[in-house]
Amino acid sequence: MAGAFAATGDTPEDTAASLKWGSCPKGAAAPRLECATLQVPLDYGKPDGRQIEIAVSRLASEKPDKRRGVLFTNPGGPGAEGLIYPAALAALGMPKDVVDSYDLIGFDPRGAGHSSPVSCDLTPQQQERGAFPAYAHTSADVTREAKYARTIAQQCAGSDSAWMLPHTTTANTARDMDRIRAALGESKISYLGASYGTSLGAVYATLFPTHGDRIVLDSNLGPRGYDAGAFRLVARGMEERFPEFAAFVAGHPEYGLGTTPRQVTAEFFELAKRLDEKPVGGVDGSMFRGRTLDGLYADSLMPDVAKTWQSLDKGESIPPAAPANAANSMAARLYVICADTRWPTKIGEYQRDVAVDRLLYPKLGGSTANVGPCAFWPHKDFEQPVKVGSRGPSNILLVQNERDPGTPLVGAKKLRWALGQRATMVTADEGGHGVYPFGRNTCANNAVTTFLTTGGRPVSDKTCAAEPVT
Repeated sequence: MAGAFAATGDTPEDTAASLKWGSCPKGAAAPRLECATLQVPLDYGKPDGRQIEIAVSRLASEKPDKRRGVLFTNPGGPGAEGLIYPAALAALGMPKDVVDSYDLIGFDPRGAGHSSPVSCDLTPQQQERGAFPAYAHTSADVTREAKYARTIAQQCAGSDSAWMLPHTTTANTARDMDRIRAALGESKISYLGASYGTSLGAVYATLFPTHGDRIVLDSNLGPRGYDAGAFRLVARGMEERFPEFAAFVAGHPEYGLGTTPRQVTAEFFELAKRLDEKPVGGVDGSMFRGRTLDGLYADSLMPDVAKTWQSLDKGESIPPAAPANAANSMAARLYVICADTRWPTKIGEYQRDVAVDRLLYPKLGGSTANVGPCAFWPHKDFEQPVKVGSRGPSNILLVQNERDPGTPLVGAKKLRWALGQRATMVTADEGGHGVYPFGRNTCANNAVTTFLTTGGRPVSDKTCAAEPVT
C-alpha cells in the first residue's frame, strides 16, 4: 500500500546516486543550465521496487567563494514543468547576490514534463476547456457538469499511466526532492516555491525538518494544499483583486468597456451572460471568466485582458488559451490534487456550495465550487495527506500579496498559523499573484533577498506598504 512507511524521516544517504550533468532537453535549454536525470522509487513504501525518472536542472553559481549551498525552486502548478525555472529566475530579475550564493536547482515534478509524464488522454477540446469546471447557474448545471467530470476521471483511470495514480502526490514529490538533495551531496537545501510550490515546500519542511536550510514560500496555499476549500477560495481572490482591474479599464476609455469601475463590472456580468448563451469562437462564459482570472495575476496582463474583452464583445474570436504541453500539465495537475486530499463525492454537496458561492462571489463562485474530476477519483491504496505542522526549526519565510487572486491572503494566514514558530510572514499591500523576485514591492522583495543571502528574517510578521506605480 502506498504510504506504508514513516511519514517523516531522513533519506538514507547510501541510497544516493550521483547526477551526471549534461545538456538540457529541447524546450528547457538555456545558457549555463545543465540537466541530469535521477531514478527514484515509484512507491516509497517499496524503495527497491519500480523506479521512475526525475529530470533535474542546475544553474551553478559562478562565484565559488560566495556559494553557500543549493536553492531548490518550484514555479507552482501542480503540473508545471520546472527545469528551465532557474534560468528564468536568473534572467528575469533574481538579485545577483542570490544567484552567486547558490546553485539554483530546478526539476520537473513526477508526472510532469520530462519526469515520467502522466496522461488522461485529453482531447484538444478538453484541453481548451481548461482545469476549472463550468460555471453553474442552477443545480441542474452541477448535475450536468458531474457527467463531464466523471468522464475525465475515467479517462485518467484508464490511461496508460494510471499505474502512477496513487503515487503522483505532493508528499512523494517532496521525497523526490530529498533524493535529489542526497544525489547532490548536500546535507541541507534552501528552497523558493511559488503558488502550489508553497504547499510542496511546506510538506518538505514537515517530512524532512532537518534537511531544510532557508525556506521561502511565496503566494501561499493553506496547509491542506489544493483541496476543495482552496479552490473555492479562488473565487474570493477574484473578488478581492477585480476592483483594481476595473479601475485600470475605467482609466482607459479607449477600450470602450466603461468609464467607471461600476460600468466595467457591469460589462463583465453582461458579457459573461451573453457568452453563456452564445459562445464566440468556442469561448463560452466559463472560459471568459477563467481568462479574466488569469489576467488578474499581474498588472502587466491587464491590457491583454481588456483587449480580449473588446474582441469578444464585438463577436470576434480570440486565440486558444491551452498552453504548450497542456495535455500533460492538466493531467499532472489532476493526478496531484485529486490524490492529495479526498474531495466530496455527493453531488448535493456541490449544489449547495455553488448556491452559496454564487451569492458570496458572483464572478467565479459558480465555477470554483462546482464539481470536478476529483469527486470521482479512484482512491485505492492512496496514502493519507501529510499534516503540515509547527515541529521543526524556525527557518521559513512566507511572502504574500494582500489581493492575490490565485492564492488569497486568507489561505496564507491559515498556513502561517499551522507553521507556528517555524515561520514569519511578510505581507505586501499589493495585488497580483507572486511576490519574488518579479513583484514591484521593494520592501517584500528585500526581505526575501536578505533572508536568502544572510539568514536574517523580520523578528515578527510585518506588512509592507503599497508602493507607487512607476
